[in-house]
This record gives sequence, C-alpha cells and structure tokens, in this order.
Amino acid sequence: MEEVRETSAWVARNSSHVTIDSSGIEKVVEKMKESIPKVEWDYEGIHYFDNGPLTVQYLFVLDALNFCFWPDEDLTYDHLAKGLKDALLNDNSAFDADRLQKYTGPQLRELLKWPRPLPLEEERVRLLHEVGFELERSFAGKASILVESCGKSAVKLVALITRHFPGFRDHSVYKGHQVFLYKRAQIFAADLWGAFKGQGYGEFSDIGSITMFADYIVPAVLQQLGVLKYSSTLANAIQASSEIGAGTEEEVELRACTIYAVEKMRELLSKKSGKQVLSVELDLWLWSVGVQCPSLQHHRTLSIYY
Repeated sequence: MEEVRETSAWVARNSSHVTIDSSGIEKVVEKMKESIPKVEWDYEGIHYFDNGPLTVQYLFVLDALNFCFWPDEDLTYDHLAKGLKDALLNDNSAFDADRLQKYTGPQLRELLKWPRPLPLEEERVRLLHEVGFELERSFAGKASILVESCGKSAVKLVALITRHFPGFRDHSVYKGHQVFLYKRAQIFAADLWGAFKGQGYGEFSDIGSITMFADYIVPAVLQQLGVLKYSSTLANAIQASSEIGAGTEEEVELRACTIYAVEKMRELLSKKSGKQVLSVELDLWLWSVGVQCPSLQHHRTLSIYY
C-alpha cells in the first residue's frame, strides 16, 4: 500500500487540475471533534452474510463487479449487493467457480433482476469469467482459500489479488509516472474486515495499511467539504456531466488527490486524538455522506476499476 500512498502523493504535488486545501482539511477535522462518525458496515442490510466461506465468495464476486453504475441513473451499488445476495439465497451454488465462468450478459441481468443491459456489461461478464477461472486454477475454486493464503495480512491479500486477477490491476500512467490506486482489491480486504468484524476471515494485523478507495463519490464529497478544489475547466466538465476519459490527467488527479487528502485527514485526526485512525473508517463515513446526498455532482468516467 506504500506504492498507493507514495504515487498518490506524487500526483498531488504535481497536479494541474485538482488541489488540496489544507485549511479545508483542518476545518473538517475540527468539526469531527477528534473522532470519525461511526458508520456500521452493512448499515443498509443489503449484503449476504453467513459467517463462513460463502460470504467470502460473495464479497469477492461483489467486488469484482463493483464499478461504474452511473451510466444507468437507476442503478446503484445497493442493487448489485442486494441482487447478488438474493441470488445466493435462492441458489447457494450461484457463485461456484465453474458457474462464474459461464455467465452471459442476459444471465447476469437475470441474476440481479435488472430489466435492461448493465453499464459495461461485457466487461462485467469478462471479469466474472476471469474470477471463476483463476479461483478454480489456483485456489480450488474458493475465495476463502485465497484469503487464508495471505496470513492475516491485508497488504499480502491485495498483492495476491493483483498478481492473480488482472481485472483488479487498477493503475495509470500520469506525467510519465506509474500511479497505483487498487480500489477494488483494497475494498475486498475492507469488506472482509467489516463483515466479519475483524475476526476470522476478516482478521488482518495490518488493516491500518489500507488506504481509502478512490471512486467517484468521495472526491465529490471532499470538494463539497472544501478539501478539494478544481480548476474551472474541470469544475465545468463535472457540472455539465461531461465524460472525463479514463487515464486522463484530470481523472487520475481526482482519484490520487482524494487518496492523499484522506491520508492527510487521517494523520491530523490521529495527531489530535492520540489514537489510531483507519482510512477504511474515514472512507466509509465519507462515502455514506455522499450516497445520502442525491444532488451530489460527481465526475463521470467509464472504467472497470471504480
């Protein structure tokens, strides 16, 4: 995760379109009164949980598909999480590795009870096939074996996932430098930690190493809070709901500066409170603020990474 922190910091220092306002960070931290507002994982009750290996399989499939909802204005993360949960309650072999390799677009839609083609549907199906194939080839078909082989290290788990599953290799090249963001690989570790409450499959000795998960909700929340400032060109593009290309300077800056800003918030909170503060918890709070604000204007990028 040091690669994520270091390369995001490099982007923040060399950014042309997004800047971080340190006085904005101080104001937000001041208002938080030294603690992050508590948000329970699965506060909406939309995730499958049976306290065993099937939950791990469910979360891995969920995080393989957890990206790009915005092109369909009715579709949200909640539909994906609940749709997959219901599919599993209906048929507990729905996510067996051999079956994951055979799903078609229409079958995935049927699984989620979604009435029309999903955004980036072909990519979603390709990633399901990839997950099924590699789980079967290297981990006896089980995501729980993948998790067990990381020895209670979230960092090792992220490294293992990005080594075995190309669809989780979330990085970009920015001004000649490689930038690592790893949103979906990290969120899988965080989901395990949240679902299992830091026990069993969710026990990681280094959960503090995980950064926030650079998506399109949290940057918009940070901008509203006065932590991120945009150039007029970028602000206008977001305001006009124009698409911002994946891998462009603007898009990489939005994501990397968000990681860097949340790290700075975490450091300041930790200093003021004298306690360990987790980026995972900061991210969950910021994300929950964003999803409860229907008027939030976020950037629009077609991407399989978030």
